Amino acid sequence: MKRRLLGACTALSAMALLGALTAPSASASRPARGDVPHASEGLPLGAPGLTETRTTRTLQPGVTLTRIVRGADAAALPWTVEVSIPGGPGSPDPDAPPSAVNDRDSADLLVAGLREHGFDARAERIRTVALADRPAGTLGWRVRVGSFDGQAAADAERTRLRAAGFTGSAVYTGWDGNAGDRGPWRIDVLTIDPHRFRGTLRASYGPDLEQRETTSALAAAAGATAGVNAGFFVLDARAGAPGDPAGVGVYDGRLLSEPVGGRPALVVHDSGRRSEITRLTWQGRAEGRHGTLPLDGVDRVPGLIRNCGGSADDRPTAHPRHDVTCTDPDELVAFTREFGARTPSGPGAEAVLDRHGRVTEVRDPRGGPLPDGGSSVQATGDLVDDLRALAAPGQRLRVRTGLRDAHGRAFRPAPGTSVLNGGPELVRDGRVHVTAAADGMIQEDNPSFDYGWVHKRNPRTLAGVDAAGRTVLVTADGRATDSLGLSVPEAADVARALGLRDAVNLDGGGSTTMVTDGAVINKPSDATGERPVGDALLILP
Repeated sequence: MKRRLLGACTALSAMALLGALTAPSASASRPARGDVPHASEGLPLGAPGLTETRTTRTLQPGVTLTRIVRGADAAALPWTVEVSIPGGPGSPDPDAPPSAVNDRDSADLLVAGLREHGFDARAERIRTVALADRPAGTLGWRVRVGSFDGQAAADAERTRLRAAGFTGSAVYTGWDGNAGDRGPWRIDVLTIDPHRFRGTLRASYGPDLEQRETTSALAAAAGATAGVNAGFFVLDARAGAPGDPAGVGVYDGRLLSEPVGGRPALVVHDSGRRSEITRLTWQGRAEGRHGTLPLDGVDRVPGLIRNCGGSADDRPTAHPRHDVTCTDPDELVAFTREFGARTPSGPGAEAVLDRHGRVTEVRDPRGGPLPDGGSSVQATGDLVDDLRALAAPGQRLRVRTGLRDAHGRAFRPAPGTSVLNGGPELVRDGRVHVTAAADGMIQEDNPSFDYGWVHKRNPRTLAGVDAAGRTVLVTADGRATDSLGLSVPEAADVARALGLRDAVNLDGGGSTTMVTDGAVINKPSDATGERPVGDALLILP
């Protein structure tokens, strides 16, 4: 589901900076999962012995920015063309559309066809590392053509492939996630020390929930010293209201978006103290004189559940499924003025409430402005008549929502508390703990999604808290030859090497942005520049 709220440079050696951050030391080679890194030789990225520079400066009392560049002198890696694999005789679904990853038989069949057309084709096995909820193994096979010194040559080969009836894309092999690569990586780290921090840490969604704004615009509007993009959000209008957070959203203590299937969330307080990673569920209901109806959502388009993880009757699943929009024709959704200028329009009914919770009208069809201080409840499908029976004009309708933590205990956010959706979990109790399967990023019927989202390197934004109680916000640039990005397992290794006791992945890719002193300091990967997002986590003076 979805929402938001308003919310002197010194170059150091790796050892000196890690000491400055009071993080556990990190071996230059990737440590075994669950082991504690034992040498202060840099981040556990790529081959051992890579050059690594770190620069740190203070942005305001209690807030430091550290830039880490690893493998800056790395030689360029080859480009190649990755060809889409149609379903073949051995494919679980021979009629499925072509994909990046398939079974060995389908890959070999495609390679044979490519070679008949004179292309230098090969099939490559894709091996995965063990995660908390998935063993190591073979994800599938990919098919590639050629090895090229630059993108232009790869693009030319792709054009030739298309002329022969094949589809594919030019890819840089540095994005594959190979452990022996030499970089480069570019990572920025904001650290908020609650013992010296006298500012405010809060989430912001801008003027309303259904609009997207850039992280830099949100930071400028709030007068923030620094900030990063935050939770996942709706991007496509066919999946809901663009900008609407796709998961839990609590702003200034108010629940404005319901959790998605118990996925992990980042909880912060305006003091910068007691940040945590937790998993939340929720219940909501509309209570009238003649009964009670359970709510399906808060401040989102009825019938569209982005990232799934809603109720049992949602299709195709009630479990989290990342970047998928589940549907339900029969829903009851509550709206606040924070959603936007107008509530979503469409078939159904809408009980409009004044600031005292009294029903002023029942709209049919639903959609329109809300009164000052007012709210509404929308019903679709089979629930329209139920809402009409419960919410006659002049009667009171009380909307109640409540959050619970992973232990079933009531979670009551106070004013000044923000909760932002994320996933997967990366670190728990100081150990790598990646929950990509539970959180919907590993989809058994779609290995290409796992390949692109979890296995391959991308820009990433992550957040967590260290053993000293400091909140740490991290961005890693990617999708470039001068900054490779991180796979999800690499993101977990980086978080742990930076000393995070608990950490979670936030929205990444083209959304990954860090702003300090009014300027974007990283390199967002979208060709159009900085991407408008759903919400941001801001550090205020």
